Amino acid sequence: MRVAGSQEYLEAMLEAIRPGTEEVLAFYDHRVGVIGTDAKLMLMPWDDHLVHRGDGVFETLKYEGRKLYQLDAHIRRMKISCQAIHLEPPCSWGELEEAVVEVARAGNEPDGLVRVLLGRGPGGFGLDPYESPVQSMYVVAYRLHKKPESVFEKGATAMRTSIPAKQPWMATVKTTNYLPNVLMKREAVNNRVDFPLCFDSNGFLAEGATENVALVDEAGRLVIPEFTNSLAGTTLMRAVDLLKNDMPVIFKGVSEDELYAAREVMMVGTSFDAIGIVRYNAKPIFDARPGPVTRRVRALIQADLQQNGQVF
Repeated sequence: MRVAGSQEYLEAMLEAIRPGTEEVLAFYDHRVGVIGTDAKLMLMPWDDHLVHRGDGVFETLKYEGRKLYQLDAHIRRMKISCQAIHLEPPCSWGELEEAVVEVARAGNEPDGLVRVLLGRGPGGFGLDPYESPVQSMYVVAYRLHKKPESVFEKGATAMRTSIPAKQPWMATVKTTNYLPNVLMKREAVNNRVDFPLCFDSNGFLAEGATENVALVDEAGRLVIPEFTNSLAGTTLMRAVDLLKNDMPVIFKGVSEDELYAAREVMMVGTSFDAIGIVRYNAKPIFDARPGPVTRRVRALIQADLQQNGQVF
């Protein structure tokens, strides 16, 4: 291997294979201070502890029709995650919110997703967080691939993953350490199943790889697994606010037997709102069709986005 100077290395870097660049709309690195649109230049320092230690937090927001959904809720949860790992952004929280809006606008598409990453920052390859003198912040807008309506009409499948739920103190913080989630998703893909579900050491249902799960029990109540070994989803909690006057909502430990007995099981997440699970471990859930509460949750979230999304 030859040793290259700055210009030669830059040229070689820009020629390197870079899958996924077509998905990126715009991005911002706080160190650089300007928004970019050429995804080949979207790079992180190798010595950022976010990269080699998973020492950071993140949030993902959706926008449709140039309306950002639940920006305040996502920033509020990010603050809680930062407090848990003793991290501060390299700017004010108000400036961070402005960066989210500006990057979404620069993407120049009506629909998309925005990922916000806060890291310990570059400064060394050790473990000591004080190696990094300045925290890092990255914001990227990328394409939203909406599921066709036929998917929501048909419903999805789920399985019990062999990967256990995270420990409570890790599960309730949205860090960039997502290796268990990756392994859950890998297992589901290998088994040709849409969603993996993990359980805690007591046998109670926790969450999906990146989604919350809820069910409608035989009494017609919306049952949500307690957020002991799972992250409280912004979409799910907003759905609870929108639905709580229409039906009983309870938070409790949920056993696997309750999934089999449920009238409806649904996954709730940022990118797709809500989708019904019609088969779990290859066994049908009730009549193996998405139920009315799942459809109601999705409709409420979609209407809420149109009514309350932040226009940019």
